[in-house]
Amino acid sequence: QVQLVESGGGSVQAGGSLTLSCAASGSIFSINTMGWYRQAPGKQRELVATISRGGTTNYVDSVKGRFTIFRDNTKNTVSLQMNSLKPEDTAIYYCNAAITNRAYYAMNYWGKGTLVTVSS
Repeated sequence: QVQLVESGGGSVQAGGSLTLSCAASGSIFSINTMGWYRQAPGKQRELVATISRGGTTNYVDSVKGRFTIFRDNTKNTVSLQMNSLKPEDTAIYYCNAAITNRAYYAMNYWGKGTLVTVSS
Protein backbone atom coordinates (compact mmCIF):
# COMPACT_ATOMS: atom_id res chain seq x y z
CA GLN A 1 0.00 0.00 0.00
CA VAL A 2 1.20 3.49 -0.87
CA GLN A 3 0.42 6.65 1.07
CA LEU A 4 1.06 10.34 0.52
CA VAL A 5 1.02 12.49 3.63
CA GLU A 6 1.13 16.28 3.44
CA SER A 7 2.24 18.70 6.11
CA GLY A 8 2.99 22.38 6.51
CA GLY A 9 -0.34 24.05 5.85
CA GLY A 10 -1.63 26.83 8.03
CA SER A 11 -2.69 30.44 8.20
CA VAL A 12 -0.54 33.35 7.10
CA GLN A 13 -0.96 37.00 6.23
CA ALA A 14 -0.66 38.23 2.68
CA GLY A 15 2.96 38.57 1.69
CA GLY A 16 4.02 35.76 3.98
CA SER A 17 5.55 32.37 3.24
CA LEU A 18 4.76 28.74 3.86
CA THR A 19 6.41 25.49 2.87
CA LEU A 20 4.33 22.41 2.20
CA SER A 21 5.87 18.95 2.32
CA CYS A 22 4.64 15.58 1.15
CA ALA A 23 6.14 12.20 1.95
CA ALA A 24 5.39 9.03 0.01
CA SER A 25 5.64 5.75 1.85
CA GLY A 26 4.76 2.11 1.43
CA SER A 27 5.43 -0.45 -1.26
CA ILE A 28 7.21 1.86 -3.70
CA PHE A 29 9.36 0.76 -6.61
CA SER A 30 9.72 4.15 -8.28
CA ILE A 31 8.17 7.59 -8.37
CA ASN A 32 7.80 9.52 -11.59
CA THR A 33 6.20 12.95 -11.68
CA MET A 34 5.21 14.55 -8.37
CA GLY A 35 3.15 17.64 -7.96
CA TRP A 36 0.87 19.92 -6.03
CA TYR A 37 -2.72 20.78 -6.84
CA ARG A 38 -5.13 23.04 -5.02
CA GLN A 39 -8.85 23.50 -4.68
CA ALA A 40 -10.33 26.76 -3.49
CA PRO A 41 -13.88 26.93 -2.10
CA GLY A 42 -16.40 26.66 -4.91
CA LYS A 43 -13.75 26.04 -7.54
CA GLN A 44 -12.33 23.06 -9.37
CA ARG A 45 -9.06 21.49 -8.41
CA GLU A 46 -6.20 23.03 -10.38
CA LEU A 47 -2.59 22.16 -10.98
CA VAL A 48 -0.12 24.35 -9.10
CA ALA A 49 3.25 22.80 -9.93
CA THR A 50 4.82 19.55 -11.02
CA ILE A 51 8.34 18.17 -11.01
CA SER A 52 9.66 15.21 -12.95
CA ARG A 53 12.01 12.65 -11.50
CA GLY A 54 14.82 14.42 -13.29
CA GLY A 55 13.87 17.80 -11.87
CA THR A 56 11.99 19.44 -14.72
CA THR A 57 9.40 21.78 -13.25
CA ASN A 58 6.13 23.22 -14.45
CA TYR A 59 4.03 25.94 -12.81
CA VAL A 60 0.63 27.49 -13.31
CA ASP A 61 1.08 31.09 -14.44
CA SER A 62 -0.46 32.55 -11.29
CA VAL A 63 2.33 31.20 -9.04
CA LYS A 64 5.36 31.62 -11.29
CA GLY A 65 8.08 33.57 -9.54
CA ARG A 66 6.46 33.05 -6.13
CA PHE A 67 6.33 29.27 -5.63
CA THR A 68 9.13 26.74 -5.97
CA ILE A 69 8.66 22.98 -6.14
CA PHE A 70 11.49 20.64 -5.26
CA ARG A 71 11.89 16.97 -4.42
CA ASP A 72 14.25 14.57 -2.73
CA ASN A 73 14.31 11.28 -4.59
CA THR A 74 16.25 9.58 -1.80
CA LYS A 75 13.50 10.36 0.71
CA ASN A 76 10.48 10.16 -1.64
CA THR A 77 9.42 13.67 -0.75
CA VAL A 78 8.19 16.70 -2.64
CA SER A 79 7.90 20.19 -1.23
CA LEU A 80 6.39 23.49 -2.27
CA GLN A 81 7.97 26.70 -1.07
CA MET A 82 5.36 29.44 -1.29
CA ASN A 83 6.43 33.08 -1.02
CA SER A 84 4.56 36.36 -1.43
CA LEU A 85 1.32 34.61 -0.66
CA LYS A 86 -1.92 36.24 -1.74
CA PRO A 87 -5.48 35.78 -0.45
CA GLU A 88 -6.32 34.07 -3.74
CA ASP A 89 -3.83 31.33 -2.86
CA THR A 90 -6.21 30.20 -0.12
CA ALA A 91 -7.13 26.59 -0.84
CA ILE A 92 -6.70 23.00 0.16
CA TYR A 93 -3.40 21.84 -1.33
CA TYR A 94 -3.07 18.25 -2.46
CA CYS A 95 0.06 16.25 -3.14
CA ASN A 96 0.04 14.00 -6.19
CA ALA A 97 2.51 11.39 -7.39
CA ALA A 98 2.77 8.86 -10.18
CA ILE A 99 4.07 5.78 -8.40
CA THR A 100 4.99 2.29 -9.53
CA ASN A 101 4.67 -0.13 -6.66
CA ARG A 102 6.80 -3.18 -6.04
CA ALA A 103 4.34 -5.31 -7.99
CA TYR A 104 5.20 -3.03 -10.94
CA TYR A 105 1.72 -1.58 -11.02
CA ALA A 106 1.65 2.14 -11.84
CA MET A 107 -0.97 4.41 -10.39
CA ASN A 108 -1.64 8.05 -9.59
CA TYR A 109 -1.86 8.73 -5.85
CA TRP A 110 -3.27 11.66 -3.90
CA GLY A 111 -2.74 12.92 -0.39
CA LYS A 112 -5.65 13.96 1.80
CA GLY A 113 -4.82 17.65 1.50
CA THR A 114 -3.60 20.43 3.73
CA LEU A 115 -5.34 23.78 4.18
CA VAL A 116 -3.59 27.04 3.38
CA THR A 117 -5.36 30.23 4.42
CA VAL A 118 -3.99 33.64 3.42
CA SER A 119 -5.58 36.67 5.03
CA SER A 120 -5.41 40.20 3.67
